[in-house]
Amino acid sequence: MKFAVVAAAVLWGTAGTVGMLAAGVDPVSLAAARLVLGGLVLVVAARRLLPRLPRGGMLPLAALAVAAYQLCFFAAVGRTGVAVGTVVAIGSGPVFTGLLSWLLDGRVPSGRWAAATAAAVAGCAVLTGGGGQVRLDGVLLALLGGLLYAFYAVTAARVIATGVPSDAVMAAMFGGAAVVMLPVLLWTGTAWLAEPRGLLTAVYLGCVSTALAYVLYGRGLRVTPVATAATLALAEPAVAALLGVVVLGERLTLVSACGLALLGASLVVVALPERVAALGSSA
Repeated sequence: MKFAVVAAAVLWGTAGTVGMLAAGVDPVSLAAARLVLGGLVLVVAARRLLPRLPRGGMLPLAALAVAAYQLCFFAAVGRTGVAVGTVVAIGSGPVFTGLLSWLLDGRVPSGRWAAATAAAVAGCAVLTGGGGQVRLDGVLLALLGGLLYAFYAVTAARVIATGVPSDAVMAAMFGGAAVVMLPVLLWTGTAWLAEPRGLLTAVYLGCVSTALAYVLYGRGLRVTPVATAATLALAEPAVAALLGVVVLGERLTLVSACGLALLGASLVVVALPERVAALGSSA
């Protein structure tokens, strides 16, 4: 089921390119619409499974973390630039996920995971470049975003491990996040949703790159350790970069291409079963 996690990351990676269709729209408004629509779709799709959710627990906090992650990410990007904010937020996510999984569940990350994750984060940093101003407040917000992502990913994995359907868990988290983000959407303005291009963009982002992607991610978490899943999710910036080249006509520098290759190789190592990787390293 690692394929499901990678497929989710591929869908996440399409969001930036599709978002370009709604040029001139406030990114916070776009993110809010994405969560509101995605959360609604997930709740409707999993409505028959929702009674199986545990009462209380950490899922309400995880829903708040989903919404807060979006706000932290865009605040970080606004202060320290897209490249730095993205690398710190997305790159720190797997690290925090591994640490939380270790602290809460006693799962000690393997040396292979640690090395491959470090290489993947480095590849992500090289791929996205070093543009932007490194400001402490922006970096701290990006790190908080990475921690929030790790919290809701680990929380989801722990609840799924008890036998609760993954679709219901994702519906609970993103449905709750949708309630939180609805006032943000209304505050930032919804006029752009009346335009066909804006509406189609929001529908794709909500239904495909959020609802469908997190259904796949949740099903991947059934059998994939959450730390491994978080590292595999780093396929997102790789897909975004490739789409930028193929669809938007962007060009990769030699350095960025090397970063993409390093990121791709690291993800392959993480995806390999432990026995296969062990045989390969002993050869």
